[in-house]
Amino acid sequence: MKALAVSQPLASQDLGEAPVLPVPWPLLKPPATDLSPRRIALCIQYDGAAFHGWQRQSNQASVQETLEAAIAALDPHRPVQAVAAGRTDTGVHAAGQIVHFDSAGPIPAHRWARALNGRLPASVRVRAAREVAPAWHACFCATYRRYRYTIYNARTPNLFLAPWSWHRYQMLLADGLMAEVLQELVGEHDFSAFQRAGSRRAHARTTIQAVEVRREGDLVVTELQASGFLYGMVRLVMGQLVAVGEGRLSPGAFRERWRRRERHAVKEAAPPHGLCLLRVGYAENPFPHPAWYDGQPQFRMGFSDPPAPWIPHSAELGPAPGGG
Repeated sequence: MKALAVSQPLASQDLGEAPVLPVPWPLLKPPATDLSPRRIALCIQYDGAAFHGWQRQSNQASVQETLEAAIAALDPHRPVQAVAAGRTDTGVHAAGQIVHFDSAGPIPAHRWARALNGRLPASVRVRAAREVAPAWHACFCATYRRYRYTIYNARTPNLFLAPWSWHRYQMLLADGLMAEVLQELVGEHDFSAFQRAGSRRAHARTTIQAVEVRREGDLVVTELQASGFLYGMVRLVMGQLVAVGEGRLSPGAFRERWRRRERHAVKEAAPPHGLCLLRVGYAENPFPHPAWYDGQPQFRMGFSDPPAPWIPHSAELGPAPGGG
């Protein structure tokens, strides 16, 4: 008769306890993390001198590429695409640019600002971060963009103003006349005269909602607010506006150029370093007011060394030879 093999009893059976069975593998996995994407909105500032504009460039540093690299380092779960409310040009600053991206990582929305500032260069700062609805869009949901252009109108150079303003020392600008002609741009118009070549827009119509020109001692500050701006529009407007303020272009000539869409006649563009994207407006802004509304500090200045004012010879002074 063949003997039967008897297996050794488990230790737990020796103690009269139930056997310890192996736990099935699926039960050993940690609880599943919710990796569904969340839309994060950022309010950011940047020094435009360090970048070749917002949009990603093949061989040049851009704000978009710099920001996306910092986001990807913190949230590697999905490809990163940062979408901005407006594409600033090379050298243009931003005090309240709005950006959104989709995140699938565990970082809470309110911690993104501090996390990104720890990885971004000093030329880019995140002022605030908020989670927004999945359909919210930094560009398409915006109701306006507002730009500020600063001119330093004194004969003596100023080191501290140079990175943020256009130094016009030749003549005291007629800021009142500049405000008068600029006011005529308010409303919906075809601004083809103020659109640089290379634009992908199907048309050149946009609505300027508000304008302002004010003098603060040696500084002449101009602000333009619109539903959207054409490619290079603000700098072209400012180039023509300064020509009016210096008496090189009459108000009538300024008016005819943009109303007749004479792009060939608009040859002067203001330099980029005087321009700043001040803020972007929304029906319901996701950020606290101090973070997005007016983040560009302004210098307080009196008259230090003003240039001589220009004296018009008639109410409608024509352009000087070779000017405007």
